[in-house]
Amino acid sequence: MIKTHRRAAWLLLLSLLWVPSTARAQEATDTRPGIAVLPFAQGVSTGAERQDLAALSIGLQQIMITELAQNADLRVVDRAVLRDLMAEQDLGATGRVDGETAARIGKLVGARYVFTGGFNDIEGVFRLDGRVVDVETSEVIRAEQVTDQRERLYGIIVDVSNRVMNAVNLPPLTPAVRTERQSRATAIPREAVILYSQAQFFQDRGQTDRAKELYRRITDEFPRLTEAREALRQIEQGG
Repeated sequence: MIKTHRRAAWLLLLSLLWVPSTARAQEATDTRPGIAVLPFAQGVSTGAERQDLAALSIGLQQIMITELAQNADLRVVDRAVLRDLMAEQDLGATGRVDGETAARIGKLVGARYVFTGGFNDIEGVFRLDGRVVDVETSEVIRAEQVTDQRERLYGIIVDVSNRVMNAVNLPPLTPAVRTERQSRATAIPREAVILYSQAQFFQDRGQTDRAKELYRRITDEFPRLTEAREALRQIEQGG
């Protein structure tokens, strides 16, 4: 009877030790190329409907991360990891970085590629510029520019994300996923993107009440932007 109990105890101990080691092994065997999307350089807004677009720096970053994550052949670095790392490295929350700095960030987070870019809103025309940096060589392997009407802001990010997937030689999204993402891009207006960016901005700074207020508004008025509902759920659960 005693031997049986001892054997059971050993089996339990081995199982507890095996679980985390297995998880680490699974992480180590993830051979998908990783990509880190840095905060967008703050741009200017001009014209009769100009706005303060500072929050778009991280809002567009998060939206692009979400779009790239639709491709199962790509591993996308979480924005919170990048935010904390850039703070530790004293790189600032926004602004362009050169190829060497981008590559250094990519190495620290285990990414194969880094995307860095910026934007401007001139008289109602939104322009987004971006570069894909090879972490191993610090070289820019693809430069992209998308210009469209400011109301198609979400669609611009979808377009750039698809171009990045092509730049790093990933298989394209399935027709069903591509159609669904394009449908979202059409249904989500610029106002929703601005509000979501502001909510992310407040959440990063610990102003959770203001962030929750915006997430609730987005959930009510723009339900296709489902990321707002998920962000609100995580805040309310203390996640």
